[in-house]
Amino acid sequence: MKLSIRALVAAVVLAAPLALAAPAHAANTLTMLGADVSSLQRSLDLGARYYAASGAQADPYDILRSKGANYLRLRVWNSPASGYNNKAKVLQQARTIKAKGFKLLIDFHYSDTWADPGKQYPPAAWAGHSLSQLQSDVYNYTYDVCTALKAQGTTPDSVQIGNEINVGMLWPTGKVVNNNFAPLASLLKQGYNATKACNGGTQVWIHTADADSDANARWFYDGIRAQGVTWDVTALSYYCMWHGTLANLYNVIADMKARYGKPVVIAETAYQFTTADADGTPNSIPGSTLCENIPATWAGQAQQFSWVQNTARNAGAVGVFYWEPTWYAIRGNGWDPADINGTGDGWDNMAVFDWTGHVNPNLFWTS
Repeated sequence: MKLSIRALVAAVVLAAPLALAAPAHAANTLTMLGADVSSLQRSLDLGARYYAASGAQADPYDILRSKGANYLRLRVWNSPASGYNNKAKVLQQARTIKAKGFKLLIDFHYSDTWADPGKQYPPAAWAGHSLSQLQSDVYNYTYDVCTALKAQGTTPDSVQIGNEINVGMLWPTGKVVNNNFAPLASLLKQGYNATKACNGGTQVWIHTADADSDANARWFYDGIRAQGVTWDVTALSYYCMWHGTLANLYNVIADMKARYGKPVVIAETAYQFTTADADGTPNSIPGSTLCENIPATWAGQAQQFSWVQNTARNAGAVGVFYWEPTWYAIRGNGWDPADINGTGDGWDNMAVFDWTGHVNPNLFWTS
């Protein structure tokens, strides 16, 4: 009965977009108002400038703070060819983030490059390692990065053990095959134990891109739970063009919260503000790919982000993170870490800053 009522509420919410767009007054609030700023240091190193809604040049961290953000996320790659975002770069950026008063989420990809549902490449240094060796690798690397952050006074408030690990990480060894979660679970436990050994108060997140399917989310989180994996926050990615309607998002969040008794966070979301492309690298999400009839404009981007936040809040989530809002097209800050100077930015139509570094005046993070 509870599920049917939940579905009915979600359907009503979807049918009345004005209610979604209006400020929510539910008892639940979003306490984690987040942004992934992993590419920002590279942009700043290349001379990127950022401008507030007033048109005045300003520090991008200060602009994000003025927009309501309070939690920033950094991915860490083991040994990326470009150097961004290795341990040293993450330590550097973490100092700025903490000095600006933000909380810090560290996103371990356990790779030298992008890890997502379609690829989970082990770091070159771990190639050919057995499962037992990978267990030690995950523990030692997680502990090393966490304790280095702690030593400089920037202890992470949260860490992700893997990035969008829908069917596992560190493939092929840590991939879930024939419903066998045991290898993956053994790796996740090492990441959890290393984090808690570093700092017991740091929250451990397990992150999938399963906001599109409650069945898939149950399969994954049931599978790791049955193997004795412990985690503190259930994290999901939600991009409407890939992951479906807001009504479906509501149902998945509500079920994840009820089923596992843990806080739920949307660790990634974004929406386009233009149909155009700023450089020679095609946009990751074409501007013609729209959701809920929301246009690819400044106003449309802000509206869609507001609706995602309201849906998450009303479903019982505690946080929403915008993915790479500061990554506008800057020559030399390319998509491919192995060719960072020779590739463009596939996210230039999804950032909340336009191609001259001016922020979307309509977009806000709201609790």
